[in-house]
This record gives sequence, C-alpha cells and structure tokens, in this order.
Amino acid sequence: MSFTLAIVGRPNVGKSTLFNRLVGKRLALVDDQPGVTRDLREGAGRIGDLHFTVIDTAGLEEATDESLQGRMRALTERAVGMADICLFMIDARVGVTATDRVFAEILRKKNAHVILAANKAEGHAGESGALEAYSLGLGEPLRLSAEHGEGIPDLYQMLLPIADELEAKNLSDAPEVDVDVDDESDDGPRIPTKTKPLQIAICGRPNAGKSTLVNQLLGEERMLTGPEAGITRDAISVQTDWDGVPVRLFDTAGMRKRAKVQEKLEKLSVSDGIRAVKFAEVVIVLLDAAIPFETQDLKLADLVEREGRAVVIAVNKWDAEEDKQDKLKQLRADCERLLPQLRGAPLVTISAKTGKGMDRLHKAVMEAHEVWNRRVTTSQLNRWLMAMVEAHPPPAPSGRRIKLRYMTQVKTRPPGFVVMCSLPEKLPESYSRYLVNGLRIDFDMPGTPIRLHMRSQAAQNPYKDKKKSTPSRLRKHLGKGAADK
Repeated sequence: MSFTLAIVGRPNVGKSTLFNRLVGKRLALVDDQPGVTRDLREGAGRIGDLHFTVIDTAGLEEATDESLQGRMRALTERAVGMADICLFMIDARVGVTATDRVFAEILRKKNAHVILAANKAEGHAGESGALEAYSLGLGEPLRLSAEHGEGIPDLYQMLLPIADELEAKNLSDAPEVDVDVDDESDDGPRIPTKTKPLQIAICGRPNAGKSTLVNQLLGEERMLTGPEAGITRDAISVQTDWDGVPVRLFDTAGMRKRAKVQEKLEKLSVSDGIRAVKFAEVVIVLLDAAIPFETQDLKLADLVEREGRAVVIAVNKWDAEEDKQDKLKQLRADCERLLPQLRGAPLVTISAKTGKGMDRLHKAVMEAHEVWNRRVTTSQLNRWLMAMVEAHPPPAPSGRRIKLRYMTQVKTRPPGFVVMCSLPEKLPESYSRYLVNGLRIDFDMPGTPIRLHMRSQAAQNPYKDKKKSTPSRLRKHLGKGAADK
C-alpha cells in the first residue's frame, strides 16, 4: 500500500458508505441513524491504479471526557495523526455546522494533507452546502456522492500528486537494503551524514525504558516518561549527533502479546512501531533486566531478523541488579539458546536512567552496522566452501551426492550469498544452517541476518549442442552414400 487515507467527519455524513465503495465490499455497517461506527476499520482501498489503506473512523463529536463519545473522538484523532492523508467529509445537504468548523481547525493543525469533501452533493439539494464548504479554509471542496459513486474520478486526481509526493518521501527515508555487490567494488559501509543519518529504532515491551534511553542519548527530557506502561503511543523520530555520528532515533510504542492488545489505539501504536523497524538500519531490542527474554522479546528479535536489519540486544535497568556477573553469564547463555537465528548478536548491559553503558551501546551499534555491510570476495568464499564440504559433506538422497560447485556474495545489508549446486531442493535445512553458522564464525559476522540461497546449475555437456557427423577421413573411405547411411 502506497499511503494511508483516513475518512473523518461528523456522524452520519456518509463515511462508511465511501469506505465500502473504496474497498469494493460492504465491510462497514451503514444506516440512516448516526453513530453506527464506533471502532476504526481498515481496508485495502483502490481507485484505478492507486492502491492504499483506507480507515473508516467514528463520527467526530465535541465530547472530550471519558464517555463513549469522548473515547471515540480520541481514537479518531489518533487515526488522523497517523494517516498520510485525511479526507474530511461534511454533509452538503445540511451545510457547514459549528462542529464542522471546530474539527476543520483541528485537522488543519494535525495533518498536512487534508482533502475537504462535500458528500451528498448530487442534485440541487447539496448545491448551497458545497459552496458554503469554501468557508472552512481547506481549499476547494470535492463534490461527492458516496452512495452513487459520483466524484470518485475527481478524488483520484486529487490523491495522485499527494501519493507521488509521499512515495518520494518514503524512498528518501527508507534505508538501502539488499544492495548488490561485486568483487570489483571495494566500497565500505555507508558513512552516515546529516542529510542521510544512521537510522536506529529502539523497540521492546512496554515499560522497558525506551523513551528514557532516547532522552539519555539526546541529553534532554524530550520524551514523556514515567512508571506507567504504554506512555509512548507514536513511533517518534528525532535526529541527533551520537558521539560524532549523525543518527535518527525512532522511539516506538511498547509491543505486548497480540492477545493482550485489545484497544484499537494500542493496535495502531504497534503497527506504527513495526513500520519504524522497517525504516531502520540498526534495531536496538531493549530488554528489562528483571524479566528478560519474554516471548514478546523473542518475537520482536525474530521480526528484526526477518526484516533483515542489524540487531543489538540491550539489557536495561542493569543498575538495579545485584549479582551482575552470574546474571550476565545467564543472559548470554539464554541469548544463544533462544535466538539461534541471531547467534553471536551483541548483548550490552545498560542503565538508561543513569547513562551507564552508553559507550558500550554506541560501539555495539557501530559494529553491528559494519557487519551488516560486510563483503567477502568470491575467491575467499570458494576456498572456505571447499573446506566446509571436506569437513562435512552434504547428504546423498537416493544415493545421489549433492555437489556444491561454487559460491559468491550477491548482496549486503544484510549479507546475501548464493551457492550453485546440484539438487538444491533436496539439500536439508540443517546443512544450510551449518553453512550459515560457519559464515558467522569464519568471516566474523556475529548476530547479523544472513541470507543463503541454493541454486541449481546442471553440469554442462560440451557436445550437447553439436550436430553429430561422420569424421571426414571415414567419409572418404566409405564413400558419400555409405557415410550418410
């Protein structure tokens, strides 16, 4: 999906009707009475060649307390803050109300891309309301009829330039991953600059100390912190200079087990945190020293590995630990046992509150980034592969030995390798793990995700494409007719 579109407005202006039309299904309940939609509903929207995520929200009301209407409004405002584009709908037949004016002012402050839509504008009944919408100061209103599909082509024309702008911004912010390499190229790791800083996401369970760590690195109380879990809701990014290296830090919301994530607000926060992981180059998985390696911690580390990002495991609140040596020994053993896919990943003990261990954390992040960019020449790889095969030959399924012919590195960020072999589909996963673990040890690539692909290359027969013919000397003795026979 290229962008997220949130549909907002007063109750009963036609938000769910438009949502159903954009997703092409009747996913949202529609009725003449107001307030039918209470939760946020997401769907895959499409207009022509534009594909996007569309969010149907609860009707905006002026309640700000803990009542149902107040919680619905808070949820809608949260969706507005996270959406790339906000479609603000009014009822053209009713005209602009005082509530519309209040929320137009809120939207002007919260979202850079706001499209004003006057719904139910078909016929003469909505003419005056559509003209009155100019007074909201949100530009020319889009005349819509969500029920009849009128105005959808005009919506496409308004979305198109914004979608192109957002796509260009995402491309500039996204890290370079799966970078092609060759033996002639001797470029080292990318050098972070102020315009393209090193992007670091800090993720973990609620109350692990993520915001406190960001404040420590920034040297100021930039993020709201406290003993309560779940204070941070957005994946907030801030740029700073960390010991001479320009970095952009992403402070993400705490991620709990899926079964415990009940509130729609928290679901949005978790998805925002996952997006931050995808936009990072190095991810710091922050653990609580009192309860490390919970199931959710392991799932987060596995997510980082699957996304192919460099990972550093930081154990926070180390100042509160008494028996530090035994605890550290246990942590390292648990890390090797529970995260075999990230074997050798750097594990650093820190105290975000006191600042202890920040130098070790910085060193671990820089080393993880360097390993993520590691390159190995083809000649080195093939000598290594020969030694690995001699030490432990591949199996022989059905009596046919699998031959590993040669190996080369094709990518960095993370390191990616290809092995040309016979019968790649029959090579067991255990043998691939044997090779990956060998790469980690012999080429000093601890902890980083490694991609290893087996590809088939059948042995070439040099006479396969040559036409069979009788030797010329034999043709002379046999005669032309006999030789042809």
